Amino acid sequence: MKQVRISDVTLREGTTHKGATLSFKEKIEIAKLLDKLNTDVIEMAAIENTATDTLLLKTLSSLLKKSQLAVVAGTTKEQIDKTVSALSEAKSKRLIVSLPTSNVRMEYISHFKPAAMLEKIKELVSYAASVCDFVEFEAEDATRSEKDFLAKAINTAIKAGAKAVTICDTASATVPDELEALINGLNEAVPGLKEVELGIAAYNELGMANACALSAFKCGAVYVKTAMANTKLNSTESFVHLIRLRGEQAGIGVGLNVTELVRTATQIKTIAKSRRSDTTPFDNKIGEGKDVVISKDSDISELSKAIKELGYTLTDDDTAKVYEAFLLTAAKKEVGAKELEAIVASEALQVPPTYKLISYAVNCSNVIAPTAHIVVEKKGEELCGLSTGDGPIDAALLALEQIVGCHYELDDFQIQAVTEGREAMGEAIIKLRFEGVLYSGRGISTDIMGASIKAYLNALNKIVYEED
Repeated sequence: MKQVRISDVTLREGTTHKGATLSFKEKIEIAKLLDKLNTDVIEMAAIENTATDTLLLKTLSSLLKKSQLAVVAGTTKEQIDKTVSALSEAKSKRLIVSLPTSNVRMEYISHFKPAAMLEKIKELVSYAASVCDFVEFEAEDATRSEKDFLAKAINTAIKAGAKAVTICDTASATVPDELEALINGLNEAVPGLKEVELGIAAYNELGMANACALSAFKCGAVYVKTAMANTKLNSTESFVHLIRLRGEQAGIGVGLNVTELVRTATQIKTIAKSRRSDTTPFDNKIGEGKDVVISKDSDISELSKAIKELGYTLTDDDTAKVYEAFLLTAAKKEVGAKELEAIVASEALQVPPTYKLISYAVNCSNVIAPTAHIVVEKKGEELCGLSTGDGPIDAALLALEQIVGCHYELDDFQIQAVTEGREAMGEAIIKLRFEGVLYSGRGISTDIMGASIKAYLNALNKIVYEED
């Protein structure tokens, strides 16, 4: 029985899918799950943000134990050099040279004529082969390409050093019989095709991706590109299910840990939800600061202007309270944006608490997902929230959102020590945005988790008070 290899593109295509906002840690967690599942190849997108993407690839290089790490090499020699450098510690690696071979994609996306594209394929594949032992040539939109040109492109890539060739049905416009005829024709037109690994990447717009994959295996293909989440490519779960039902008759099997597949796929889908901002209070604005020009000699009008620059809308009474506290602080130290926000959080719009913290338990380690269990009281009734998260604070805030039943945009989150020593008090400031208005909450505790939860509840109570 022939073993079919699985090349997973979740991290390559899922992170660039519309609305996806996977964090660095989430990408690492997905890669670890795929590696544990015995996935043959884990694919990553080309390096764009040099510092972040390079760090991610270096981390994965040392982390993966079983899977081969494959990265799109880019379209220049400089990108290839950066990629190879980032993969230097990987136990098994491959570079993917991905270029279009259909007329429409060559001319309107890459702006290459056929002859120029052949030269580009030769240049990139040969250079990649000179710096990496395993190079894959990926023929984008191959099923809509002119057959003679596709054969020339693949032949050029193989002669330049490609050890694998992927036929992409990018437009999802091919049926199994047409794909089988295409590959059989390539086997005759390209003598060296049978000497390299042949793979298929079938998109599932027509619901025929699995059938196309089976047809490709009949013609000599040895690997298929699938994904767990956030892509229109063939689903790993559906493909493996097909192999379980029809693999014996077709004479093919997979090396994945099938018994763990469903559980792992569920975990990855949870992590890789396409709209992260709908499920977590964190967003890309965290840590963004604003320069505020204010001195101890500033009057109340200047202070009011600075508060508006920070995004707050306060009443005259609250502004007066903030100004009094500002004068006391400014007499002792310089007041910047962070200090002013702390004063606003402490003095402005102090309201009767609708939600009161009763208890919280937060668990975090390097072997289990962070979880938070929080109990609050509202009008004499105890409400409970339980959630996992990207980190302990993320889990805690998600548990609070679960209790409230509403998602508020987290505009900023700050943590700092307000005293020194081992028993230092920690201060958390949280800014929530509701209907365009900022609400700031402040919490102080020797436990920074407690400070963060109190800060969130402080801001939440202000929102509820204003709504009422």
